[in-house]
Amino acid sequence: MALATVGLLLSACSGGGTSSTSSSTEDTTGPTGVPSGNHEKGGQVTIVNVAGQTWSCQFNPFNPAVFQQSQGFVYEPLVFVNILNDQAETPLLASSYTWSPDGKSVEFTIRDGVKWSDGQPMTAKDVEFTFNLLKKTPALDTYALWTGAGLQSVTAAGNKVTMQFAAPAKVYFFNFANQVPIVPEHVWSTGEAAAHPDTWADDKPVGTGAFTVNNCNPNNIEYTANPTYWQPGKPYIQTVEYPAYLDNGPANLDLATGKGQWGSQFIPNIKAFYLDKSPDNHTWSPPVTSVTLYPNLDPSHAATSKLEVRQAIAMALDRSKIALVGEGGQEPAANQSGVVTPTFDKFFDSAAVASAGYDKPNTDKAKELLAKAGYGPDHPLDLSVITVTGYTDWDASLAVVKQQLAAVGINLTVQDLAQQTYDDKLYTGDFDLAYYAPPGGPTPYYEMRLNLYSKNSAPIGQPASSNYSRYSNPEVDALLDKYPVVDGDAQVQIVKQIGDAMMRDVPVIPVTEMVDWFQYNTKDISGWPTEHNPYAQPAAFNIPDVGIVLSSIWSKSAQG
Repeated sequence: MALATVGLLLSACSGGGTSSTSSSTEDTTGPTGVPSGNHEKGGQVTIVNVAGQTWSCQFNPFNPAVFQQSQGFVYEPLVFVNILNDQAETPLLASSYTWSPDGKSVEFTIRDGVKWSDGQPMTAKDVEFTFNLLKKTPALDTYALWTGAGLQSVTAAGNKVTMQFAAPAKVYFFNFANQVPIVPEHVWSTGEAAAHPDTWADDKPVGTGAFTVNNCNPNNIEYTANPTYWQPGKPYIQTVEYPAYLDNGPANLDLATGKGQWGSQFIPNIKAFYLDKSPDNHTWSPPVTSVTLYPNLDPSHAATSKLEVRQAIAMALDRSKIALVGEGGQEPAANQSGVVTPTFDKFFDSAAVASAGYDKPNTDKAKELLAKAGYGPDHPLDLSVITVTGYTDWDASLAVVKQQLAAVGINLTVQDLAQQTYDDKLYTGDFDLAYYAPPGGPTPYYEMRLNLYSKNSAPIGQPASSNYSRYSNPEVDALLDKYPVVDGDAQVQIVKQIGDAMMRDVPVIPVTEMVDWFQYNTKDISGWPTEHNPYAQPAAFNIPDVGIVLSSIWSKSAQG
């Protein structure tokens, strides 16, 4: 399956030093961890990543339904933060940055000589415009920077941009520096873009990235190398084909036969089906976040808004079996604390999970909880869960979930929906349960903030930027607000306290640990990220990592 995500997963990012001294980072020694070198231009890469629908040929980088096809490819952030390599930073549109001693403001130096793909210069004013666009249109502010992170102002002066926060904000660096795509003011300040920046199609995107959209139709997007890209010599690959796949089956066949070189989905029986087909076929899929059941907590959903029902579902699930059968053992089982292991072991409290009764399935307890909520043999509970059509591993996992819930008296209907329909229902809260894999960040805090922070949500019928369950708990909000102003062990303890709330309130129900699905072919293409050089998250659905990978790989046949 492909991940509907905003970019994924290890501690608060800073430019070095401590909170009591000014800190900065510069690109004087080149990008950290990202391959460099001189390679001849040429070659083509075909991405195989099931989207569950044909392409709409819209590229609005702020629209969650389409931004995976524009961020990284066309649009770039200020700094790339690599969560798989100890938060190594690669300066992009900002050549350096400096934090104030109190951590409440950060000044970026915007890179000279960068041009938009239409030839106009990119300046600090574009950065100022982008962040103030998020303030003007809250639907674009995915990470609640203005409403939750305490962002007070973003101002440009010369080639500098200063961001002022109400409180220490280093923990949000990953979100505002790495996850916000910078857009050109001269395009987005006029016409439909200015009137409706959240829904504007942006069918001919103008960005600073290594690629431009050359051609798009419902069945394929073709990107070509940006001839004026600011990184000298890059990109090496000249054409990227991105076919639309509705199902994992045809996509996996194209990977196994070498028609596609970069895969990013589940392949059942991967050794026999893919790896054994060619010595050039490889895989590496690190765990990064959780695949999660989102119960609708709004009172209009009488069943899922009841704590006992949510507890019963969480108690009934045999997550290990779901991972084994649904994901072929290629994804680990998740846990109700929401902490991904072993990636974030130091934040995980196994004793607390056991004490809460979530260390193993308990069907008897689940039945008892349902009875307490008013459900039983004479009053069965009927629920539905939405998922994305074509995600065959999700379908297989939900088939196991359906069986396990039936055993305790819950009749579950699985609704396979086209991606756009699914997105609309997920964002507006039109579901009983939703199956979804949220993006993460450098610690469990980032996934928890997306899932649980009340300011990320919205009333039923209005699109939420995240927190699709509509969970609201002032104590959890306070913990999420406190995390950025403490360090080290204190942050670990806050995550554990939030984990306690996850088990007490069951606002979401983690099922399996989402891995970065990654298959790659080395017959002609070199420079892929690997376990030994994890210079970026390797799946093509990660943003902005997809752009880092595409600007780093090269074609062997083009080298002469």
